[in-house]
Amino acid sequence: MLTRRHVVTVLGALAMQPAATGRSPAQSALRIQPVLQDPASILLAVIPFTGGQADGGLASGLSQIISDDLNGSRLIQSVASAASFERVIDFDSPPRPERLRALHADAMVVGRAIRHDDGRVEVAFRLYDVASGHQRIGQRYVAPPDHWRRIAHIISDQIYGCLVGDSKGYFDSRVAYIEGEGAGHRPGRLALMDRDGANMRYLTAGAAAMRPRFSSAGHEICYVDTDGGAPRLLLLNIASGQGEILGKLPGLVKSAPSFAPDDKRIAIGIEQGDHGNLFAVDLDTKSITRLTDTPAIDTSPCYSPDGSQICFESDRGGKPQIYVMSANGGNAQRITFGEGSYSTPVWSPRGDTIAFTKQGGGQFAIGIMKTDGSGERILASGFHNEGPTFSPNGRVLMFFRDLGGTGGPSLFSIDVSGRNELKVPTPGYASDPAWSPLLS
Repeated sequence: MLTRRHVVTVLGALAMQPAATGRSPAQSALRIQPVLQDPASILLAVIPFTGGQADGGLASGLSQIISDDLNGSRLIQSVASAASFERVIDFDSPPRPERLRALHADAMVVGRAIRHDDGRVEVAFRLYDVASGHQRIGQRYVAPPDHWRRIAHIISDQIYGCLVGDSKGYFDSRVAYIEGEGAGHRPGRLALMDRDGANMRYLTAGAAAMRPRFSSAGHEICYVDTDGGAPRLLLLNIASGQGEILGKLPGLVKSAPSFAPDDKRIAIGIEQGDHGNLFAVDLDTKSITRLTDTPAIDTSPCYSPDGSQICFESDRGGKPQIYVMSANGGNAQRITFGEGSYSTPVWSPRGDTIAFTKQGGGQFAIGIMKTDGSGERILASGFHNEGPTFSPNGRVLMFFRDLGGTGGPSLFSIDVSGRNELKVPTPGYASDPAWSPLLS
């Protein structure tokens, strides 16, 4: 797996003078404001990218992926552009303000794509504010021919960040999951795909993987491996495909692992007879440090983004609830007190919320709350929803749902506002999703 630095070479920001409006860029007020609440509140005209005769559909493919990415966020709505406008657009010249206003949109993106003789693809784009006619951002990229989709996702991330007011998007990322019929409790094949379901491939041949998690850098996946009997912890390098069994753990691995933000440690829940505790595995020395020591079942640890704390699930209070403690262990503070049982806590990359699975009244719900347990909100509820994982920017959650009966588990995503629930395409049954950071 190539890094972004090798896949995409930024040839430089595209500078352009604003269209004549009688005001300088500093004087022109942009009416696009950061909007994080209302769905489809920003209208974006995606003008079909232009390309040469030999581009083989590259230009149209780029335009379509960018439209699909941004439409899928429901914060930006891609609107159709006028054919007459498309014919007169000049990528290298600023469009006239009256033509921009005729689009009835807040912003417009234009681009072009070229295939070089050596097979590489070169893509350039510009994003304009319609009200002022000013260019907001513009970049030119070059990449190997089979990585053109990544360019489209990177452009989507830039547009999203500019228009929504977020520091980063979430489109240039991957999802690992378990393919199989079990609802997150049976092993299956470990699969990896782009966030939008493209480029799916299997990382394991046998059906023996459970509960994958990405490293903070996104280059490795740690998961529970059941090949050969007793569950064990396995670290997989995505690029090389090489796996490493992580030491002789003092019991059976039962929960999803969690990488520390510096990728030097992994926290894990280990079953020891009729109880379970949390341990940290040093990835350099393979030494193991006990973090909890109780007669209860402590499981499902997750590090905070700054690495100072761990949230986890424990039944030490009589039923599964969520607790927070120092990353080095010590006294734990219970943060959930609602009706039902709480499990699978996951810290948001923003550091401000924790997602969880809540069971009660015959329902499994996916929710979020503040890190002190206050402000609980349920985002999705039904027969069986489980296993939330955050997008790289903390804006979206992915989870799996098992409808029971003749159906099997499938992946879904939902905005943290509780809106925009979407089914994530996979070729077969899917559970235990893990969302990668933005690809580096």
